[in-house]
Amino acid sequence: MSNNSLSAKILGGNLVLRIAVGLVLGVLLALVSPSFAQSVGVLGQFFVKSLRAIAPILVFVLVLAAIANKEVGTDSRLKPVITLYLLGTFGAALIAVVLSMLFPTTLELVTSPDGLAPPQGVGEVLKAVIFNLVDNPLGAITNGNFIGILTWAIGLGIALRHAAPSTKVLLSDMSEAVSFVVKVVIAFAPVGVFGLVAETIAVNGLDAFAGYAKLLLVLLGAMAIVAFIFNPLLVFWKIRRNPYPLTFTCLRESGVTAFFTRSSAANIPVNMGLAKRLGLKEDIYSISIPLGATINMAGAAITITVLTLAAAYTQGIHPDFLTALLLSVVASVCACGASGVAGGSLLLIPLACSLFNIPNDIAAQVIGVGFIIGVIQDSAETALNSSTDVLFTAAVSIGDEEAAKRA
Repeated sequence: MSNNSLSAKILGGNLVLRIAVGLVLGVLLALVSPSFAQSVGVLGQFFVKSLRAIAPILVFVLVLAAIANKEVGTDSRLKPVITLYLLGTFGAALIAVVLSMLFPTTLELVTSPDGLAPPQGVGEVLKAVIFNLVDNPLGAITNGNFIGILTWAIGLGIALRHAAPSTKVLLSDMSEAVSFVVKVVIAFAPVGVFGLVAETIAVNGLDAFAGYAKLLLVLLGAMAIVAFIFNPLLVFWKIRRNPYPLTFTCLRESGVTAFFTRSSAANIPVNMGLAKRLGLKEDIYSISIPLGATINMAGAAITITVLTLAAAYTQGIHPDFLTALLLSVVASVCACGASGVAGGSLLLIPLACSLFNIPNDIAAQVIGVGFIIGVIQDSAETALNSSTDVLFTAAVSIGDEEAAKRA
């Protein structure tokens, strides 16, 4: 009888299939009636806002409950996940360097949007990250500062490890309650994707990015190589079997949603749900996934690297490989701080441009180019970043299980 209830109907069914239907309908509506499609965009905005609203609470409650009820050995199981995050981000930047050198691209520079304030150095980025660590907990939740949220959740969770059993049960119940609300929000993803796609195509058109086709091909090519070759190799290193079933599952069930929400933070609830369906340990993924949304930034590293080298080529600068390798390191560090900077990876481009003494006014124009192609670039970047959070968490979990069986 319960299967026929309203909640079962809302939460049940093939979510990916329904999202695909919403996507197709959104494209058709944008082509048939662009004006109406723009008004339908409010559905997508409402969906993204709902995800962003619930994500900070979800992360805080899940991490707090997981730490308070933490199993022995969790810390040691997080280290391989973090290692994959860092290797993946640096490897992505290196792949972007190689691809940019094979297919050098120049830019038609445009004026950057007003009101942007790129950081003036890596030190400023690191200072912002450190300050975010000690943000007011209520302010961190309100502003979606996931570094601060993780800090407070871990700190309180450690303190509550010696709490009464009834307190730990309450935390677990709160975790389940918030998770249920998240499931309800995610169930409306097809409607949200419908609105997002309809509005995006209606506003930008299908031919809006023709002038930047080569730049987009280099960006998307680097992201595709990372998603379909480099990441699977890292996963194979951990699980010692065909990595593609797991890779495609993460891309399909996490990457598709992230592509249209264009927010790693908004996709945290989606990733949590996928990790649970994959049977991963909650005390691992409840920490590794929000942490990944902060430091696992392969897509951002690619964006920073490709656009910086494009700016260099535009200025007649042709860096050697060692200098480009240094750019990979800088891009990786900058990418890990991207989530704490307003504007994301684009605002960190001037930092990387400073390696080649490219003037700030030129770097600011590169940001403008980034905003033009951002509808595609940022969507693909977020899809790669967010889906990889689950992929690497699952790879470590499965690898540990396989190692235990062999033992």
